[in-house]
Amino acid sequence: MRDGVIEVSPGRYRETFGRYYEDFVVGHIYEHRPGRTITETDNTWFTLLTMNTHPVHFDFEFAAKTEFKKPLVCSTLTVAIMTGQSVSDVSQKALANLGWKDIRLTKPVFAGDTLYSETEVLEKRESAKRPEQGIVTIRTIGKNQHGDVVCTFDRVMLIWKRGFGPADD
Repeated sequence: MRDGVIEVSPGRYRETFGRYYEDFVVGHIYEHRPGRTITETDNTWFTLLTMNTHPVHFDFEFAAKTEFKKPLVCSTLTVAIMTGQSVSDVSQKALANLGWKDIRLTKPVFAGDTLYSETEVLEKRESAKRPEQGIVTIRTIGKNQHGDVVCTFDRVMLIWKRGFGPADD
């Protein structure tokens, strides 16, 4: 096996993603790429899908009367994109997300902004009830194209140990 690829039979390879519980190291920071540029369409569709009817997200005339002067990207879209950016690295081998906490929205996000995320491992511990899994707590930080932190949150995940779970078939 080499990074991201396993040989499943002679001359046949399968791409792999994610980290097992054993692969997480407290204090390590994982940068997630590629970045994601958010469009007006993304923001409008997300507000429609989630039934978020606040006009600051899709009514340009309303938004022009605010301190931002233009529509804000829906904050839960920012969190969703940041979470998605981290999946292939930190939660591809998760059984479940156990929770998000301490979500902070530190700067506004607008259509046209590009989000880049990175994740720091805060803690990990063996699961008391599930010996084939462990619990990992991470902090994900989202930055815009200027390097400004726009959002942070902590997430707790239940992660399979190596040799267990559906990713090992």
